[in-house]
Amino acid sequence: QVQLVESGGGLAQPGGSLTLSCAVSGSIISINTKGWYRQAPGKQRELVAVITSGGNTNYADSVKGRFTISRDNAKNMVYLQMNSLKPEDTAVYYCNLKGIVVAYDFWGQGTQVTVSS
Repeated sequence: QVQLVESGGGLAQPGGSLTLSCAVSGSIISINTKGWYRQAPGKQRELVAVITSGGNTNYADSVKGRFTISRDNAKNMVYLQMNSLKPEDTAVYYCNLKGIVVAYDFWGQGTQVTVSS
């Protein structure tokens, strides 16, 4: 059974930084994308950043230049370094694992990020 467990959320001041981590466990076919999504109150879940098995990345325009996604394939981890945080970054952040060759789609339970002074 595949499980994704996020950690690292919390409260940050505007302009501050947080790093989210996602631990992936279980039997996984290695060709996949790992990503971070977020959902603010009253809004739809949206893509923040994704990274492929080969290390290619894609970011939402709203976070380009501020957030960095990375992965450690050996440890089955994915990270989201968030800098220059803004109040509009406040949301529940979800880790996601999607298969490429074999279709699968797994989600973590989410971690709250609040940016406020």
